Amino acid sequence: MASLAQRMTELTRERGHLAAAGVNPFGVCMDEVTSATEAVIAGRPTILVGTNNYLGLSFAPESIAAAVAATERMGTGTTGSRVANGTYALHQQLERRIADLYDRPEALVFSTGYMANLGVLSTVAGPGDTILLDADSHACIYDGCRLSGATMIRFRHNDVEDLEKRIRRLGAERTGNLVIVVEGVYSMLGDRAPLREIVEVKKRHGAILVVDEAHSLGVFGDRGRGLAEEVGVLGDIDFVAATFSKSVGTIGGFCVSNADGLDLLRYTARPYVFSASLPPSVVAAAIASIDLMEKGTHLRARLWENVGWLHARLTGLGLEVIAAESPILAVRMPSEQALLAAWMGLLERGVYVNLALPPATPQAVYLLRCSVCAEHTQPQLERVVDAFTEIAGGN
Repeated sequence: MASLAQRMTELTRERGHLAAAGVNPFGVCMDEVTSATEAVIAGRPTILVGTNNYLGLSFAPESIAAAVAATERMGTGTTGSRVANGTYALHQQLERRIADLYDRPEALVFSTGYMANLGVLSTVAGPGDTILLDADSHACIYDGCRLSGATMIRFRHNDVEDLEKRIRRLGAERTGNLVIVVEGVYSMLGDRAPLREIVEVKKRHGAILVVDEAHSLGVFGDRGRGLAEEVGVLGDIDFVAATFSKSVGTIGGFCVSNADGLDLLRYTARPYVFSASLPPSVVAAAIASIDLMEKGTHLRARLWENVGWLHARLTGLGLEVIAAESPILAVRMPSEQALLAAWMGLLERGVYVNLALPPATPQAVYLLRCSVCAEHTQPQLERVVDAFTEIAGGN
């Protein structure tokens, strides 16, 4: 019988390769997190430029106070699913808050953003239906599509013509529902979906459109509702899914929709039915942070100022930032060796970014993935640029 390590030969080989280079990206331990933008790693004060904490709300005093008060009043956890153990009043309050934010009749909260996509996609489509998903979609979207039992067809990333072509190929053989799934902002490269054009395709073919706004929630739109709000097509999106683990600064996920029967997902979506519900502290913090997010035009303005400044400085160093300005700045490196050396060099200089390499990256690119925060100060960003300047000179 093959051992687990033998069954994962390629992963074992890659881990050994990283270890030989003295790199362990999954073993970085933050001994202390001192703010939304700084931590202590291996005894060294480190600027965090890889946390997806776009608005810095993980340290918002209002959210921390709400979490503490909820814990003291209702305990540390629910110890089971809402179906089995009952719903807390805070869960209903959070769902009403999200529904109001999106001007939708209902919202459904899941324990993680991953589970939100699993629950939605595995339920809105089924055997006999067809799902067309962007090739660069997150793993949870792929897993939700597989769990649905529907026919799954990938189209080229952000290629509306390819999407249209693949729908037309279905022709008269098409049966059941047609579901299109995209993200607002893609998590690895930080590029945006052409939502206006995708909505036009959806309307032409009578499709259902699901948009994951995980990395665009809080970042785009007057009320922070995501890219669909920014480009004026929010009313045309059938299902919006997102997470609390980026701009909201905590954990959990949700779905909103105008579709009849959204509430029935409480009985049919396995990730909802069989997962423990969010603890009171997390729910209370999410409510407080959503309030701050919706009113946080100043936070979004500061975030975009930081994005523009850092994007200009990194490209000015001759580095290739793959996408246009976005809170995710993905710097392409020429090789795995250069990537590992640069990532380690940044960490040694007190700057933490994400190391991203194949097979996790689109088009097999090697990336230093940076995420910008509204709470990054000018001196912090200057230190980040200084560190990049030094590692760029070494490469």
